[in-house]
Amino acid sequence: MLGLLMGMVLVMGGDFEESDQDTVSIAPITVAVDSNSHRLLQVDRVIIVGNKVTRRRIIERELSLKPGDTIRARSLEPTLTWDKNKIYNLRLFNTVSVRALDMGNDHIDILVELTERWYIFPVPIFELSDRNFNEWWNNYNHDLTRINYGVRIYKNNFRGRNESLRLTAQFGFYRKFDLQYRIPNLDRTQKHGLTFGFDFGAPRNLAYQTVDHRLEFLRKDKVIRESIGGSVTYSYRKTFFETHSFSYSYRNSEVIDTILTLNPNYYNGLKPTQKYSMLSYYFVSEHRDVVMYPLKGYQFTGYISKSGILPNEDVDQLELNLTYAYHKPVGQHYFFSNFSSVFWSTPYSQPYSVYDALGYRNLIIRGFENYVVEGPVFALNKTTFKRKIFGRSWTIDKMPIEQFNYFPLAVYIKAFADFGYVQNYDYYQEKALNTRLSNRLLAGAGVGLDFVTVYDLVVRMEYTFTQDQKGGFFLNARKEF
Repeated sequence: MLGLLMGMVLVMGGDFEESDQDTVSIAPITVAVDSNSHRLLQVDRVIIVGNKVTRRRIIERELSLKPGDTIRARSLEPTLTWDKNKIYNLRLFNTVSVRALDMGNDHIDILVELTERWYIFPVPIFELSDRNFNEWWNNYNHDLTRINYGVRIYKNNFRGRNESLRLTAQFGFYRKFDLQYRIPNLDRTQKHGLTFGFDFGAPRNLAYQTVDHRLEFLRKDKVIRESIGGSVTYSYRKTFFETHSFSYSYRNSEVIDTILTLNPNYYNGLKPTQKYSMLSYYFVSEHRDVVMYPLKGYQFTGYISKSGILPNEDVDQLELNLTYAYHKPVGQHYFFSNFSSVFWSTPYSQPYSVYDALGYRNLIIRGFENYVVEGPVFALNKTTFKRKIFGRSWTIDKMPIEQFNYFPLAVYIKAFADFGYVQNYDYYQEKALNTRLSNRLLAGAGVGLDFVTVYDLVVRMEYTFTQDQKGGFFLNARKEF
């Protein structure tokens, strides 16, 4: 089936006019020296233009070349390409251009030209409370009472140092409040960072159990659960591409008795409160060109956490997750990508409140967006083959706010196939619950369109068939992986 769908991509992709750029938000590089030469070039100056808010050292941190450095001419273009991508992946700029200027006598200057984004966003919240649009539309009959509303305030690039501040006040179907402050560069070496987080939730609607792989909610006129949590994370970025993070968090929550009556395993007993702390370590090796919609490179991540650090805490769980993503151009405007993830946790017996697996976050087998498949062990593989069929950007001169006058758009047609397996929880096996999709191979394949546009927005329109020959149209507003 995948071969047939790839054929459709090849055939359909041939009739569209496209631009020369494979990404829509980064200006192309111009190298003013002979890039095929073996000459040894010396960097005299690094000139940065367009950083009205961003501190110069934040940009210089991403550059491989400094004044006084030398480089072979043949290595210059790929080095500047990676530097351009690293600066863009800061997500502080709409466009990034990095060029080498030939100053004569084997001397060059590096010119970095930027256009900054808008950094303050008081964003009104008007969104679905469900995991995705498809679950809301298909499982809950597009019920408008399941809408969350409020305001989320972002202050990115705070103090011009790539720091970020986020404040959320959300009401409606699920009430919550959170505050996060991220400092990625604590010192002059810009290798150490800290992130602080605090959240409080008091919903009147709560998913208290899963039936046939669909979440079931209890709705009341009063608060069903109160939850408060906090975390602190230390990060260490020794090189351009590798980051280590160590985190400590604590959570305290309490539910009404009705939840425990409906699901005695919600907190693993009749105790209405749950308190536990967690230590975790997260490693990222990032070698992709544009993180928000990669077309080239690879990423490896590793995550390990231990919940229940102190004696007599209400959760005792060890988790391990490994992922690998690979992206490669396979011809002019054709791209191949693959993603693999494995997850293991122990012990297998856990309270429902910490259940996890496929269907949460972005770990979804396409075609199964309406379901959650929970379990202590899972494996997932996602493959996509796509062709760029349109790419263009516009500058709107009459736009009064400079940071919004740049509008890029790229469109990709694709074929894809996903596979996954989830081992069921012991509790579900004993109760004969949620067994239809667990302990078996799951597969989905289909075709779709991706729209990539301003401020890293990705909209995916996909039609997918599962191994049971069930098809459906799915709409998503995030990248595949």
